[in-house]
Amino acid sequence: MDYISFCRNFFAATNIPISLLKNEKPVYSALGEILSMTPPSSPQWGLFPLERNPVFCALSPDIEYGRINIDGTDYDVIVGPAFSVPLTEQLVHQCMREFMLTPDYREQLVECLASIPQTSQLQFAKHLAFLYQCLNHKEVNLHDFFIENEIKTIDRSQRQVDRRIDDAENDMLHNTYHFEREIYQYIKEGNVQRLKDFLNANIKPLKEGKLAHNPVRHAKNIFIATATKAGFLGAIPGGVDVEKTYQLVDFYIQECEQLQTIEEITNLQYMMVLDFCQRAGETQIPEGISSEVYQCMNYIRSHTNESVSIDDVARQVHRSSSHMMRRFKEELGIHIGAFITRCKLEEAKTLLTYSDKSLSEISNYLCFSSQSYFQNVFKKQYGITPMQHRKNTQKN
Repeated sequence: MDYISFCRNFFAATNIPISLLKNEKPVYSALGEILSMTPPSSPQWGLFPLERNPVFCALSPDIEYGRINIDGTDYDVIVGPAFSVPLTEQLVHQCMREFMLTPDYREQLVECLASIPQTSQLQFAKHLAFLYQCLNHKEVNLHDFFIENEIKTIDRSQRQVDRRIDDAENDMLHNTYHFEREIYQYIKEGNVQRLKDFLNANIKPLKEGKLAHNPVRHAKNIFIATATKAGFLGAIPGGVDVEKTYQLVDFYIQECEQLQTIEEITNLQYMMVLDFCQRAGETQIPEGISSEVYQCMNYIRSHTNESVSIDDVARQVHRSSSHMMRRFKEELGIHIGAFITRCKLEEAKTLLTYSDKSLSEISNYLCFSSQSYFQNVFKKQYGITPMQHRKNTQKN
């Protein structure tokens, strides 16, 4: 079967976006074809549980995706995004960031997203079931999308009860809750010194759950849980950018997976929580900052991939541009335009370290007027060129 032709016909009939992957690489995308660009892919696609086929996944309460593996081939079909609510600016912005599109594509993307029919989860599941039958010549029960096998559920519940009884009898109950809560509070506050003192203090032995039979695998699983909670319970509430936090969590987990000893994993975990804490400390709002300025700062940080003007910023708090320019200067000692540039440069540092995107791609994504201007501004701010920063921070 010509799978690309099949995907084109499905999109033409339904207006629901569809993509085709081969060995996890996009080879066709309805959105990419409309936007006249290389088929875009989302890192979220890799989060779908591959042991199920098909699989339905709501990446947010309002955005739905589905994935179907074509039996006996290297192909997977990704259906979506589809929306269960009317299209909003927030959804458009989320899709722009998810596919890392520059503002040049915004108007076309909005037009495309607006043409997608509003679809309930049940309707979307029916589309997936139909596609699965067409591609694999087998039927699938709609309940499989939402309800786990009853026998598996009962069996898992029984094993959980048995495990709790065994742990209680052997005095293996967890005692890490208050310890962890204090760690994540220090990260949220950005209090590096208090966190160091707490981690280096002599505390009673911790009793952790058994997450694997192999000791190194157990340590890695603990690390993954710690990285996730440090990011979501500490860094993000502490003011660290959401996307940057996700990138850091991914980076540290990937680093951990390459380690071979418990000592190496423990050392990396110590460095990781301090890193999150320091980043949260750098984003702490000084005393005396008004809610207006704080809202504007958050808006700027979350729209670094767009061409943000002073008027755009002022509109977020329903104030005039002159009023917000004066408040920014009074409270932060910096012009709004300079703060916008600083946020874009911080995002550029992240992209240089954690991605392989070229300087031209980064410059376009962050809406600098040209690559040469981006390089000049970066060097003026940090004293080194973007490529020197990449070389210094990106491991081989």
